[in-house]
Amino acid sequence: MPESAVPALPAAVLFDMDGTLVDTEHLWWRAAAELAEELHHPLTETDAPEVLGQAVEHTAAHLHRVSGTALSEAELAARLGDSFAGKVAAETVPRPGALALLAELRDARVPTALVSASPRRVVDMVLGTIGRDWFAVTLAAEDTPRTKPAPDPYLAAAERLGLDPAVCVAVEDTPTGVASATAAGCAVLAVPSSDVPIPDGSRITLLDSLERADLALLGKISTAPGV
Repeated sequence: MPESAVPALPAAVLFDMDGTLVDTEHLWWRAAAELAEELHHPLTETDAPEVLGQAVEHTAAHLHRVSGTALSEAELAARLGDSFAGKVAAETVPRPGALALLAELRDARVPTALVSASPRRVVDMVLGTIGRDWFAVTLAAEDTPRTKPAPDPYLAAAERLGLDPAVCVAVEDTPTGVASATAAGCAVLAVPSSDVPIPDGSRITLLDSLERADLALLGKISTAPGV
C-alpha cells in the first residue's frame, strides 16, 4: 500500500464510561428516579439534562432544589452513590461493539484512557468487570477539581498521556460529556445512549452504535478540520 494510502491513526482515544462503554446509564437513571420518588418528585424528561451524564453531586443538587427536601445535598449524594454502586455491581454489561473497538485499538497500539464522571468506587467496579488493562490512564470524578461538563477530565487525560487534546478523539454518549470533551479541544465521536439530543459541532461525529466504529473512522475524526 502506498504511504499516502495508509489510514491515519488517532493519537489517543479517550472513552467515557457510563452509557458509552458499559450499559449503566439506565442504572444511574433508576437510582435517581427511585430517590426522586421518595422525595415526591417523579422524574420526567425535563429532568434528564440534570441527570444523564451528570456527576452525583450535580444530580443531588438538582433533586434538593426541585423537591425542597430537608435532607442535605451531601446526604442525597451519598444515597445516590450507594444506590448506583449497588446496581452497577449487580448489572454491568458492556455496550455492543465496545470491547471489539478496544481490542482493535490495543492491537494498533493506540493509547486509550477512561474518562468518567462517576465516583472512583464505581469506576473500579466497572474495570473489574471489563478489564483494567485496556487503559493507560483512568480518571474518576474525584481526580480533577471539576468534572464534566467542565473540560478538566479530558485535559487531565491528555496531559497524563503527554498529548495535546486536539489530537485526541473522545467517545461520549451525552451532551454533558460532549461539552466537556469539546471544551478541552478534543474531536468527538458521539454515540447517544438516550433521546436527549446532542448538538452539532464541527468536530462532532454522530454514530448510532459503537459496532459501526473502527480504527479508520477514529483516524478520520482525529484529522478533521480544526486540529
